[in-house]
Amino acid sequence: MNDEMVRAMIREAVARRLAQAPDVAAPPSAAVTFLTDPSHDRYPLPPSGGPCLIEPAVACNHCGYCESHGH
Repeated sequence: MNDEMVRAMIREAVARRLAQAPDVAAPPSAAVTFLTDPSHDRYPLPPSGGPCLIEPAVACNHCGYCESHGH
């Protein structure tokens, strides 16, 4: 099997999949509700200009990991 045969197989598979896909322009049938979860909350810690609270050997890069539960 060469590259052209693999590309042809992939093109056919994508075409079949796109033919089965629902119309993406259609409006949703129901309203989307977003729920909040405590694991996404962040603690109000003062900004750090020094070492990371989790890894003190490295500088803080403001990733927010120490402000959350790490999820």
